Amino acid sequence: MSRLLIVNADDFGLTPGVCEAILTANEVGIVTSTSALVVGPAWDRYAATLAASGMGVGAHLCLVGEDPPLLGATEVPTLVDDRGRLPTSWRVFLARAAVGRVDADDIRRELTAQMEAVVGSGVRVTHIDAHQNLHQWPLVSTVVFELAAAFGVRSARCTRSTGWAPTKLGVRVLAARFERSCARRGLVVPDASSGLDDAGRLTLDRLTAVVAGLAASGARTAEIAAHPGTAVDPDRDRLAYYRRLWNET
Repeated sequence: MSRLLIVNADDFGLTPGVCEAILTANEVGIVTSTSALVVGPAWDRYAATLAASGMGVGAHLCLVGEDPPLLGATEVPTLVDDRGRLPTSWRVFLARAAVGRVDADDIRRELTAQMEAVVGSGVRVTHIDAHQNLHQWPLVSTVVFELAAAFGVRSARCTRSTGWAPTKLGVRVLAARFERSCARRGLVVPDASSGLDDAGRLTLDRLTAVVAGLAASGARTAEIAAHPGTAVDPDRDRLAYYRRLWNET
């Protein structure tokens, strides 16, 4: 039985250091694909290099972070704060969404613009996922499914967790729902995945253990989500939410 391991590097476009680390990791063989963050400040600088690399690229759709959306604040008013920036984290986004302060049409407009930017860069689009895994939240996943159909994308990330903390339990419920929805729509997801529970501590020893665990699971397809970065990257110092992730070098 043939088996497939995907090692996907998230956040291509976030900073120059992240882009350089992902390109290098692909060249040496550990990273097999990446996900394009087109709202990232380094995206325009590195998009052509990524397209030339031939790497499989997913759309890392973004509704949170510390940068503005592609569209202006007047076009997507419910997605931004008074500075015209997206919410810092998924917690802020979901708190606003829970009380009806996020318009689905604003999500649709912004994420469509992001998909168009990824496709327009000339990369080979292989899958869809999202910054801070918001693609599994129902309000967002509805739009994700529309975009996958419209742009002919046939696979997606299913972010899973094995933890029992309340947040991890929430991820497990959303993952099960998302996987069922993908199956109904003919959208392929890996049989197993890792990355969320290991974020910020994916050292070599931990990576080895993760690979062994995925192998032992018997899954035919598996994905490891990683966040490579260079040892020195001044641009990442501004990123409070993600600063903890960059011990994955």
